[in-house]
Amino acid sequence: MIRKFLHRVFRKALPSHAEGHEPHILPLKKHGIKPEHISPCAFKVTEGLRQAGFKAFVVGGAVRDILIGREPKDFDVATDAEPEQVRQVFRRSRIIGRRFRIVHVMCGQETIEVSTFRAMQPVDEDGEPKSSGDRSTDQESGRVLRDNVFGSQAEDALRRDFTVNALYYEPHKMEIWDYCHGVADLKAGVLRVIGDPARRYREDPVRMLRAVRLSAKLGLQLDSAARKPIHALAARLKDVPSARIMVEMEKLLLSGHAQQSVEQLRKENLHHGLLPLLDVIVEQPMGERFVMLALNKTDERIAQGKPVSPPYLFAALLWHEVLTTWNKFLEEGEREQAALFRAMDQVLDAQREMLAIPRRYDVTMKEIWTLQPRFLQRGGSRPFRLLEHPRFRAAFDFMLMRGESGEVDSELGEWWEEFQHADESQQQRMLLADDTPKKRRRKRKPKASAATGAPQQDAQS
Repeated sequence: MIRKFLHRVFRKALPSHAEGHEPHILPLKKHGIKPEHISPCAFKVTEGLRQAGFKAFVVGGAVRDILIGREPKDFDVATDAEPEQVRQVFRRSRIIGRRFRIVHVMCGQETIEVSTFRAMQPVDEDGEPKSSGDRSTDQESGRVLRDNVFGSQAEDALRRDFTVNALYYEPHKMEIWDYCHGVADLKAGVLRVIGDPARRYREDPVRMLRAVRLSAKLGLQLDSAARKPIHALAARLKDVPSARIMVEMEKLLLSGHAQQSVEQLRKENLHHGLLPLLDVIVEQPMGERFVMLALNKTDERIAQGKPVSPPYLFAALLWHEVLTTWNKFLEEGEREQAALFRAMDQVLDAQREMLAIPRRYDVTMKEIWTLQPRFLQRGGSRPFRLLEHPRFRAAFDFMLMRGESGEVDSELGEWWEEFQHADESQQQRMLLADDTPKKRRRKRKPKASAATGAPQQDAQS
């Protein structure tokens, strides 16, 4: 109720962006953001552009995050300078991109992404996006393929995805320029799409994933107009290059709110095909427990400021798909190790049809998976060799999750926890009887002497 009241008050105080597209300009006392709240590099870029005679604003997620008390991960700048003009102002910069031409300005270890104000997407008489000049649109799906048409700041604001991302901070005057009621929506706890949601999703279907991620990350409620078209347009994600889907999914899974985001994906029917886990968890209780546990632990590590490993997370997310495929091959009579390697390759190849998981992740993922059967071998010298493996710690943590989810006996994890910290004499006492059958060498029958029929003796005996 409080949020709805605040939303009505703030929206009433703001001019309609349909009337002249004039921004509501908030002074410092209304928002509290000072230049020291942004990175020195972002300030240097905006100030350099301003002194060169251009407009320059910190824009989007950084402004939004500072307003709600979060520390921004990065800072983007929007300007009326075109890419070539930005390049002339800053010596350490480069123009990148084809779909969107932007400039990367480097300051030490930090890189600021500078984009030029862009114009609105032209539409035909039916309201569908169309191609023109430097803008290219897929005629069948309506997806924007290239968009390098520059425009005014008001147009740039109106073409952004969500109102809370259409906020511009001018560090010199310490003002926020708000074209789309973003401050009001942020205070009201609402995530709202700018313009017609169905049309905006057709322009870029990834916006549907972004809506889920941001609503979970920021604790905002996706408004009903933004939710309504998602179910009908979810299939359009298949038209998006797998590399772009991967970028968005990685942001979602490493947002610190992965568990809530995945649950929201299922709620909005956006999960099918993105990751086998998102299909499988609906059908496999054991898989769901394991996946949700992995996501929860990842969220906890991010909240504690600890590093997380994307390959480890994807190994966890795909494990039950690998396990199911592995068991199928074993039932068909394949040898254990060969079946596991074949299962890993099949799952990863199938996954890449929708999600371009980087191949550099493969080595880590496969090592974690192939070490799992070795935890069952607790006799002889094999436990010592496993301890020396460079991926032991990651594989051990992975095995502990399997025990916590009920997939393996928790006693296995307890044994390895004690074994790795025991001294040599304790370790020797802990070794279990080795029941693993050994391969027996066939004894070759000695050849009979041609003369006597007696066995020939080795030349060295």
